[in-house]
Amino acid sequence: QVQLVESGGGLVEAGGSLRLSCVASGRAFRTYAVDWFRQAPGKEREFVGAISRSGDNKHYHDSVKGRFTISRENEKATVYLQMNNLKPEDTAVYYCAASLIPTSDLRRINFWGQGTQVTVSS
Repeated sequence: QVQLVESGGGLVEAGGSLRLSCVASGRAFRTYAVDWFRQAPGKEREFVGAISRSGDNKHYHDSVKGRFTISRENEKATVYLQMNNLKPEDTAVYYCAASLIPTSDLRRINFWGQGTQVTVSS
């Protein structure tokens, strides 16, 4: 069992930055890839990016490539989502999730966090 708790969301102006953290409890954290998703009001939950168990492999949605960076510190059971040059269209609730392999497929998610709100003003 893995429990995930996101933090770091908030209100930022366009062009600004935020760093989200996803802290995991449970000794099995190292055995899971971690994925980030987001959901804007009235829209489906969409993939943002993912990182492998070791941190060696990372994947990003095209809309965030070059602006967002995922990293992890397994000794701290924490994954980060660094978001730079934020745009109003990045406004959403951001969720971290654990899966056996990095994935953009919601059906492959084993555990979800509760989400953290990110709002980008224009």
